[in-house]
Amino acid sequence: MTHTQRIPVIAGVLLAAGGGRRLGGRPKALLEHRGRPLVEHAVRALRNGGCGPVHVVLGAAADEVRARADLSACAVAVNPSWEEGMGSSLRAGLSSLAGTDADAALVLLVDQPGIGAEAVARVRSAYRSRATLAAAAYEGVRGHPVLFGADLWADISTGAVGDQGARTYLRAHRDAITLVECSDVAQAYDIDTAADLARLE
Repeated sequence: MTHTQRIPVIAGVLLAAGGGRRLGGRPKALLEHRGRPLVEHAVRALRNGGCGPVHVVLGAAADEVRARADLSACAVAVNPSWEEGMGSSLRAGLSSLAGTDADAALVLLVDQPGIGAEAVARVRSAYRSRATLAAAAYEGVRGHPVLFGADLWADISTGAVGDQGARTYLRAHRDAITLVECSDVAQAYDIDTAADLARLE
């Protein structure tokens, strides 16, 4: 196979470092959903959606998450600065892919259990080149997961500060984003507050 025919490697990056501040400090990765921790559901969504390898960024209670969740087939990165917000976790996830043969990173958040393999597969299929920028949309509104071609990682990491994640970058490059409608196969709610816990089964 020549280089041009190589099947692109779309790595899954799961941001699972949050401490669940508004949930009384319960790490979101370990919230139970259908009998298993949220982090396992999200890993399965990435894998079943066609992503591999899967890199998981842990932060709050990282040792406890490793002990209680099955992350055996994942590369785990621990973000020591997780309290700074999502930006630092996104940087940790992208830097964990440095030196791999990944052509793009598909980024999913651990606290969105309504987003499964179908939405992941749709966004993954928007990959065209290492400069691809794509995101799920819900009735036209951009959401997760988001796909970043490898050529963009350095710029995204530079702007990923505080709780912004890639928001600043995405706003500045909105014309380049391929939006992939997913509202028929996924729900983009977050598990942020005690009231949201009712959405877990």
